[in-house]
Amino acid sequence: MDPKGISSPGYRMHAFVCGHTRPEGAARGCCNDKGSLDLMKQFKQMAKDSGIKDVRVQKSGCLDFCESGPTCVIYPSGNWFKITSESIPSLVKYLDDGTLPSEFLLDLKA
Repeated sequence: MDPKGISSPGYRMHAFVCGHTRPEGAARGCCNDKGSLDLMKQFKQMAKDSGIKDVRVQKSGCLDFCESGPTCVIYPSGNWFKITSESIPSLVKYLDDGTLPSEFLLDLKA
């Protein structure tokens, strides 16, 4: 058993928040410059404070949708979201009970 009380490998849900940084002046923006790491910390803390133990929230490298960011993808569903302070409570609820916060889904075709 690990320190978080998990006795089997893996997680029920796994959220990745883009933490990519591009050089100053790059043609494409980056999620880190849009506050993604602070949002990831808020998301992680709120999930922890909610008592959810079988999920993981972590930083990722580039998720390739920085123009729409900051972005987050949650597995195993593979749903993509624009993460904001306003979306975090809904994303935590999604991690907890599976209620899909469709208003924060990222339109990958845009």
